Amino acid sequence: MIDVHVHVTNAKLPGILAEHPMLDGPEPPLAALLKSEMDRAGISQMLAMGRLEAPRSDPLGIAGILRLAPFVPGLHAIGAIDPTKNSPAHLRAVESVLKDGKVKAIKAYLGYIHQPPDSPGYAPYYELAATYKIPVVFHTGDPYSRKAKVRFAHPLLVDDVAVDNPDVKFVMAHFGNPWLIDAAEVIYKNDNVWADLSGLIVGDEAMFDGHFGARKPVPEIPSAIPVVRDAIRYTGKPERFLYGSDWPLAPMASYKKLIEAIVPPEFRKAVFLDNARDLFGLS
Repeated sequence: MIDVHVHVTNAKLPGILAEHPMLDGPEPPLAALLKSEMDRAGISQMLAMGRLEAPRSDPLGIAGILRLAPFVPGLHAIGAIDPTKNSPAHLRAVESVLKDGKVKAIKAYLGYIHQPPDSPGYAPYYELAATYKIPVVFHTGDPYSRKAKVRFAHPLLVDDVAVDNPDVKFVMAHFGNPWLIDAAEVIYKNDNVWADLSGLIVGDEAMFDGHFGARKPVPEIPSAIPVVRDAIRYTGKPERFLYGSDWPLAPMASYKKLIEAIVPPEFRKAVFLDNARDLFGLS
């Protein structure tokens, strides 16, 4: 199984105050925790999101991921991009990182950054994505910050750049939640748009066990399952969906149970493994 959406360093997003302290700590204990989570969930590879605020020497915010990767086999980096950082020098630095193949995608934190995906500042990044044949991941849907502007994270905006950049593959993180049908329409209509199913519900193991275990159920989970399932069915394209947990916002093993409940059995291998392997060029 491949988890296409985790955080192993704090993203340093505007308005996010309660970040996970362990993510900025030493590598060995974090690696041990990650490997334990992966083993429990049956995860063999993960894609980790870069941090938005990073020094000039780390133009995609992936230095922390790369330091951790030797301790966690199967860990890969997704670089963070900022449309306000588009000077020739910065873009040359980004390209030098992309050339070595360690970055499997780049990510735009829509909503947290107050610019739409068709902002001119993103255009050179899309060109680099096309050149190096890597996807562009967007945060879409509800942001985890009161400083974010949610209209910039609406999934319908992804349609514009999908049409204008047919050689680029785009991923809507979180399936545009709560605008699931809008996101589904963008996938249905376009040949170059995917969605990951991360972050649909955030909580600890006890909360998820309320539904999948013996404890009293919480209402969020049973109400979410049919809504997400119907949106996936609307697209008619199970090959466009990817499993992601948004760890540490949800435990990997518990979140896996949620997505298994949403995705019909005949599509689970595609969603949990094959789609991600093909899209991100993983072995």
